[in-house]
Amino acid sequence: MSDTTVDTGRSGPDDVEDDLDDVVLPGRQHTPGFVFGEMLLFAALSLLASFVLSVDAIKIAENPDVILGCSINSVLDCARVGASWQAHVLGFPNAFIGLVAEPVVMTIAVASLAGTRFPRWFMFTANVVYFLGVVFAYWLLWQSTFEIGALCPWCLLVTVSTTFVFVSMTHWNVLHDNLYLPAGVQARAFSAVAKGYLMAGLVIWLTLVLAFEVVKWGPRLLSLG
Repeated sequence: MSDTTVDTGRSGPDDVEDDLDDVVLPGRQHTPGFVFGEMLLFAALSLLASFVLSVDAIKIAENPDVILGCSINSVLDCARVGASWQAHVLGFPNAFIGLVAEPVVMTIAVASLAGTRFPRWFMFTANVVYFLGVVFAYWLLWQSTFEIGALCPWCLLVTVSTTFVFVSMTHWNVLHDNLYLPAGVQARAFSAVAKGYLMAGLVIWLTLVLAFEVVKWGPRLLSLG
């Protein structure tokens, strides 16, 4: 089991390195290799899904009646979701956003794996912007479930992947005091992350989301037609 050294205090609002004593956390899950490796993996999966969805959006624009490979049954139907207004909230396919956003996240992850430490303000901004992306992803999931009446497998991959990326980014930023939290809140957040509560919360959250969708759709979710 490897140990991770993290910083616990800052001498200025935008300092990258801390001046106070370091804290050593046991376990691989807090190491840059694990955190940014996870971020890179799921950002790449989200980018892949965004690319497929972008291609599908072009196919739908050319032929609204197209049958897509991920249109499996009445519930798992990419074409139905892709043809909805919710799939073009900004006037163009939502997937195009992923084609722009995920390479940025992947660059952050790769640079961090190589030893780069970005300024506090930069990591804070990245966390806030990606949080908005996660909110958007879950809004789309809500719309698919209750308004459109169908789910898109590639969209589900985007939702799960963005959740993992956000948690990984938050994990790192809490450990390194990048979120400009009040001292008391930062201390409690640090303790929760160090004890693994953030990752436990991630597993519980995704399990609840999966369970809800299974209960919502029932046997139709896995039917072949």
